[in-house]
Amino acid sequence: MSGSFPISRRVFAGGAMLLGLGGKAIAQGFAGLGESTEGFAPVVPGKVFAFPADHGPHPEFRIEWWYVTANLVDASGAAYGVQWTLFRQATKPGAQLEGWANQQVWMGHAAVTRADAHRYGETFARGGVGQAGVEAKPLLAWIDSWEMRGLDAMDDNNIAPLELTASAADFSYALRLDADQPLVLQGNAGYSRKSERGQASYYYSQPYFKVAGRITIDDRRVEVTGRAWMDREWSSQPLAPDQTGWDWFSLHLDSGEKLMLYRLRQKDGRNDLFGNWIERDGRSVEIASADNRIAPTVLTDIEGRKLPTGWRIVIPAHGLRIETLPLNAGSWMGTSFPYWEGPVSFAGSHTGLGYLEMTGY
Repeated sequence: MSGSFPISRRVFAGGAMLLGLGGKAIAQGFAGLGESTEGFAPVVPGKVFAFPADHGPHPEFRIEWWYVTANLVDASGAAYGVQWTLFRQATKPGAQLEGWANQQVWMGHAAVTRADAHRYGETFARGGVGQAGVEAKPLLAWIDSWEMRGLDAMDDNNIAPLELTASAADFSYALRLDADQPLVLQGNAGYSRKSERGQASYYYSQPYFKVAGRITIDDRRVEVTGRAWMDREWSSQPLAPDQTGWDWFSLHLDSGEKLMLYRLRQKDGRNDLFGNWIERDGRSVEIASADNRIAPTVLTDIEGRKLPTGWRIVIPAHGLRIETLPLNAGSWMGTSFPYWEGPVSFAGSHTGLGYLEMTGY
């Protein structure tokens, strides 16, 4: 499939092909993310978020996802990464239909990464038949046996504690996620711009998870601890028609701040850069200066593509100038529509760990 199409946690209508839904979704351009929102709910500024309701699904919008990444270490100090994602896509707007006629398609991605290994899994489901879904309270997001489950006494404003599980032929994990700080609204009070032409999403995160649990890779089990970041996002048109992909970072600074940053690439070579700087007290400040810069420093050949696996990021207003490197440059998600996603470290004015996702290459 052409590398000009972005696909990952944010776009997956290609999975509809595997579910017998035909080629229309492909022709529309991955869930119609650059198409008209006619029939679907619009994303507009001023939304008042409500929890736990907004932890649950929003079927009146075209697409949404529940997404967790974790930077982990074992007792020896060896580094690992974990990803868990559940996507929902509506194939058409309107009242929800029963059983197999339901217009919701679900897809799950899971992965584990260490310096010498990257394992991933993918699964699909139709809505309406109990194979996948999300319940807001008590929180349960599932597809087949993969689960993100709220534990007893879960705080709806922290979305913690959680249990996260997934398995495939060559890996599995079971993790507990705890947080003692509230969720963070991204963009402008949760209204996250994706272009200067009106495309946007509703977007919040929990970047304060502390993690403990176990990972098994190729029958080798290890106990791990670390940090995790959860994203919740939904929209009906989060991309403009001329946007071809993105480079997205979630970064834990050792000084206590967090940074979410993404570059949306356009066909004419121009880029839109958006993000939020999250202070140690949880205050989220939208990054909107033309002085902010992001540029590749290292290219890696993967599956016939040259991918920028090393980056320089400069945010002058916060005194940040860092360079990132991947734990494993081969963190290729060879899913139905492939992309790159894996853990990174960074150094410079600040140090820390995080995750990078790249689509459209």
